[in-house]
Amino acid sequence: MNEHNNPLREAISALRGAFVSVGVFSLAINLLMLTGPLFMLQVYDRVLTSRSVPTLVALAGLVGGLFLFLGLFEAIRTRVLSRAGYWLDDRLGPLNFRTYVARGISGSGQGNTGPVGRPVQDMAVLRSFLGSPGLTGLFDLPWMPLYLAIVFLIHTYLGLLALAGALFVAALALATEFLTRKPLGQAMASELAEGRFADQSHRNAETIVPMGMLGHIAGQWQAIHAEGAQRAQTGGERAEVLSALSKSARLLLQSAILGLGAWLAIHQEITPGMIVATSIISGRALAPVDQVIGQWRSIVRARQSYRRLKGHLAGTGAGEAPLQLPQPEGHLQVRIATQFVPQTASASSVDEGGRRRAILSHVNFDLEPGDGLGVIGPSACGKSSLARLLVGAWKPDVGSVRLDGASLEHWEREALGRHIGYLPQTVELLPGSIRQNIARFDPQAEDGEIVRAAKIAGVHDMILRLPEGYATLVGERVGPLSGGQIQRIGLARALYGGPRLVVLDEPNSNLDADGDAALTAAIEAMRGAGSVVIVMAHRPSAIAAVNKVAMLAGGTMKEFGDKADVLRKVTRMAAG
Repeated sequence: MNEHNNPLREAISALRGAFVSVGVFSLAINLLMLTGPLFMLQVYDRVLTSRSVPTLVALAGLVGGLFLFLGLFEAIRTRVLSRAGYWLDDRLGPLNFRTYVARGISGSGQGNTGPVGRPVQDMAVLRSFLGSPGLTGLFDLPWMPLYLAIVFLIHTYLGLLALAGALFVAALALATEFLTRKPLGQAMASELAEGRFADQSHRNAETIVPMGMLGHIAGQWQAIHAEGAQRAQTGGERAEVLSALSKSARLLLQSAILGLGAWLAIHQEITPGMIVATSIISGRALAPVDQVIGQWRSIVRARQSYRRLKGHLAGTGAGEAPLQLPQPEGHLQVRIATQFVPQTASASSVDEGGRRRAILSHVNFDLEPGDGLGVIGPSACGKSSLARLLVGAWKPDVGSVRLDGASLEHWEREALGRHIGYLPQTVELLPGSIRQNIARFDPQAEDGEIVRAAKIAGVHDMILRLPEGYATLVGERVGPLSGGQIQRIGLARALYGGPRLVVLDEPNSNLDADGDAALTAAIEAMRGAGSVVIVMAHRPSAIAAVNKVAMLAGGTMKEFGDKADVLRKVTRMAAG
């Protein structure tokens, strides 16, 4: 992990000024906390003995003003911390989301290898913690010696008793950390696993419910949930017991201070006012520890979220910007492209020598602007893996994929994305309108370009027949669209902006005869405009409009060339 190129650490460092100001306000708050004890001391030792009403009124006015400042400083401190949390979220939120989504393509094993979590939720936890009582308690902890020192100044015996109480409560805090770290950490891991399982079950509801799997799936979720709940309960109960002990210790200490103070007052070593003042000050000395123990679960959660976010954002800081390359013409070169199974995969993904098995092995071919390539082969031969390499979703472990001579990794990602159209095997539309989905959510998209892409994909008339037309909402839980309609809108999205490289992974898997005809016309139109179109085909109709064919088998390219020649060889191989 690169500690010197971590946006989270940089953002926290940028908040140093805010934290210093919070520390200053914490000093002022803790000094003003002495207002009450000192007022008690003056009332018992001066006002009651002198019976001076003017002195009492003057002290009351002074105390009232000091408490107003105390409330003001508390409000300012809380506001600074709360705004620091929102500033952190505003600064890192977009980067955090972009990184999270970008690493969703790490199926090749090249993604984040750090702790698995939900970065967006982790950011929310960190933001909330910055304005929480747990953090203010931590800021108040360093001032505990101030209160103990004042108690020592009043009397050494009282100071020793207060110190003993402080050490006991500190031991409880350390015990809280030691006894709750493991169960609370395991509970949070179970919570993440439970969330992932629930999300996956929700996405696969159309399979689970019709096949009668819901009861079994619910039972599996219950097992995961129960395990996490048990661990959370274990850690929570330990923290609650220790928190109760801390509160009891604080109350006991105050009573003990009163008792010892009374004994000292009987022997005329301190005044009655000192008894009350010392009791209040000693209670205040232990209050931050009590507060921290009570907020321990939120502190542990924030600490875990910080660690996950630091790992998630490692290496995403500002580096040297990629060179802005000119718009490509569409010369595609693939050289000895080799892709291995992920390092995190099971033992079945390595060969007898312990080496990682190859998904693709030494794939080579060249395409020129206007070429159309159909990639054929049996299931699991590497077609979808090749598609991911060609659009830059995966980086080849060996070899390169170059567009106009530049490796895809040398392009700035969003600049390259404008020149690439990709239709994955499984098409999903994001929550929004059809217009937004076709335009790739570009707020500057022109209506003419959107309609042009829809017409090339042969989906324009179908969209106009919908009640809301291009404004029809699609995505999760909305949108009356069939699988074929979704696939054709996905095709329009891939063709939006006239990309120079178009990769279609089984683009007709949900299409009828009319959809096949529209797909063929779209491929012809894009080739006619000078784009390179590559089709991963399972049905012969998908490659009707291409001029070249490649055959994959076992991750290796067995044939490549003109369509007629390759298909003739494939036919002879099948017959022989």
